[in-house]
Amino acid sequence: METAESLRRTLLVTEELQSVVKTMKALAGVNIRQYERAAHAVAEYNRTIEMGLQIALPRVPVHALPSTRATGPKLGAIVFGSDQGMCGQLNDQVVSHAIRALKKLAARRNNQVIMAIGMRAAAQFEEAGSPVEETVTVPASTSGIGTAVEQVLRRIEEWHAQRGIELVTLFYARPVSGAWYRIRGIQLLPVDAQWIKGLQAKPWPSKVISMFTMDERRLIQLLIREYLFVSLYRAFAESLASENASRLASMQVAEKNIEERLRALSSESRQLRQESITSELLDIIASFEALRKKEK
Repeated sequence: METAESLRRTLLVTEELQSVVKTMKALAGVNIRQYERAAHAVAEYNRTIEMGLQIALPRVPVHALPSTRATGPKLGAIVFGSDQGMCGQLNDQVVSHAIRALKKLAARRNNQVIMAIGMRAAAQFEEAGSPVEETVTVPASTSGIGTAVEQVLRRIEEWHAQRGIELVTLFYARPVSGAWYRIRGIQLLPVDAQWIKGLQAKPWPSKVISMFTMDERRLIQLLIREYLFVSLYRAFAESLASENASRLASMQVAEKNIEERLRALSSESRQLRQESITSELLDIIASFEALRKKEK
């Protein structure tokens, strides 16, 4: 059994750890909300982009429309993980899902390039024997997402221009509810043919006929780039929301374990104190009995 002093120190350290866990739990809750708001805001912007494409697509010849098929054998994969720990099995699950999906594509896409978002996701790939070409730092807040998206977009453009990579896929965790999330894999490039057809067939929501003066092809190129920006921004925001949701769940488990540990330590402390008091009382009684015998 621990001594009273060592037990007191253990209680103090455990209480400090409980305070840290509560702070991290509160921060995770706040972060979830801000990343969810960011994802919602960018969804509104995405609707604006789709309306712009609705206007421009009918005025462009079929051969000038964005490509919807990847003819080359090369594939670029962007996998979203985390830089920080204490987020449960998120990195393991995202990387495992990506590796399984990439293995299925290996028969047709034997030349694969992987970009990892987050050092921990990159480490998981290295442990699995899948080399990562580039690692991007995870933004620390919503204000840093735009810069990270531009960095990834520049790399995608380099993949396409210098290495002929036409097929680009994203793998990330998407929040479902509370601390739950689902791993998602989507094709970023080429753009989805059904999505393009849906925009072409979608009725214009107003009686006012929209007009523009820019060249139609240039306008579509800019709108598609904005669509890519929005898709990557949403992936970053939803991945960060999932990371913090997983961290919140981990902190809740840690908080429960710490509370149980504190109860056990408090019980042990009371028992130790009671034994100390009992020992002192017995010493007093023994001394009294010894003095009384001496007097007799």
